[in-house]
Amino acid sequence: MNCCFLIPIYNHHETIAATVQQLLPFGFAVIIADDGSDAATKAVLAELAQRYAQVEIITLPQNGGKGAAMCAAMLRAHQLGFSHGLQIDADGQHDVADVPKFWQAAAKCPAALISGAPVYDSSMPLGRKIGREITHFWVRIETLSLQIKDSMLGFRVYPLQSCVDIIQTHRIGQRMDFDIEIMVRLFWHGVPVQFLPTKVIYPVGGRSHFNMLKDNWLISKMHTRLFFGMLWRLPGLLKRHWQVKYEN
Repeated sequence: MNCCFLIPIYNHHETIAATVQQLLPFGFAVIIADDGSDAATKAVLAELAQRYAQVEIITLPQNGGKGAAMCAAMLRAHQLGFSHGLQIDADGQHDVADVPKFWQAAAKCPAALISGAPVYDSSMPLGRKIGREITHFWVRIETLSLQIKDSMLGFRVYPLQSCVDIIQTHRIGQRMDFDIEIMVRLFWHGVPVQFLPTKVIYPVGGRSHFNMLKDNWLISKMHTRLFFGMLWRLPGLLKRHWQVKYEN
């Protein structure tokens, strides 16, 4: 395994330095995809890149969305020869203390997608909770499986070759629909999925870029695409379902 961290960022100048400093002791490269951030964020990113040799900044010409930033980061990491990338948010939502167990799980099963299974506290907004449950319902239909415990948490270790294969052959969601779609397509691609419980918080005063109207509309369209994509994959998914059931 040749590992790196992948961080999509859009206007999180208050938290990105602390996030990066917590990751540096692991000794892996940190690839940050700047999704058209403001001047304050660009200034912090420039300082981080100048101070730390293992930090690389990719700058998107304009804001394209979280998915656009992640696709750019994955392609760059693959180009640099990395085999695995751990995606983590720039805003401090994810528990860096859990990073070692993610890498350990990936080392045991390098072909797998290792994803966090979020454990939320009372800070989670009710609207987000309801939205997640709706998405979980549709993902179970799209995969014909109960294996995917959560498809929305962007705290995961990706096998980059499989991701690049999908990015280069499909039009993946470019905004908040990315995390869901890439996981479903990796599952369709035959990539094993493992989940690790991890604490997730919504920091007081934290800045979310989730647009309730626009992003929910994009996610709804994505589920429509994936549902019809599931239909022509139905024989293979049913075969896989019964194989898993038989093995268990």
